[in-house]
Amino acid sequence: MRRASGTAALLLLAGAVLAVLGAGTAQAAGYRYWSFWEGDGGKSWTYATQGPSVVRPDDGAVQGFRFSVSEDSQDSAQPRRAPDFGAVCADTPAKDGRKRIALVIDPGTAADAPDGETPPALRTACAQVAPDASAAEALASVAKPLRYDDSAMLCAISGYPRAGCGEQTGGSSGAASGEPQDETGKGTRGEAAHDGRDGGPSAGVLTGVGAVLALGVAAVLRARRRR
Repeated sequence: MRRASGTAALLLLAGAVLAVLGAGTAQAAGYRYWSFWEGDGGKSWTYATQGPSVVRPDDGAVQGFRFSVSEDSQDSAQPRRAPDFGAVCADTPAKDGRKRIALVIDPGTAADAPDGETPPALRTACAQVAPDASAAEALASVAKPLRYDDSAMLCAISGYPRAGCGEQTGGSSGAASGEPQDETGKGTRGEAAHDGRDGGPSAGVLTGVGAVLALGVAAVLRARRRR
């Protein structure tokens, strides 16, 4: 009888743990936003660690912007065009006192679009700007209007999307849409907002659950030894 009771208790405990973990996974949700990327000089993209208003690319750099739904930077979709400066800026001759920045602007797919909106086509542009210009200023020179929210997060490029800014999909909504701010992004705190938000269970929760499970197993084993 004791053996049966101990086994039942262990099964109930395991079921509770799985339920907690399952609930944490179910709460994981994506966020719809413009991510910011930097070309590495070859054929691949690197997720930017600073916002476009902070980054001041050199002449010949390639910057990318991709609108998509993702949980965090680890699964964020890259621009669907290789960072090829020569191809983007081939028709823009160099000019003294100016630098050329190749931009890839990818509004994403219909699956990523907010309800009622259709993403515009992917496009590239060669921005020719002042030597000290930021990536945000380069973007503003070729893709107005830009829209930022109150926390300086980049919300829209060329008016897309019409509303919303980093909102959570399939759950409670995130940051609300902000009014258009300075289109150059000057003075912002890094509007790309790469904050790694994730709706999954936290490390603390997982540690606590593991400890409870270990204690439960130990209690059952002690009960069996006393038989």
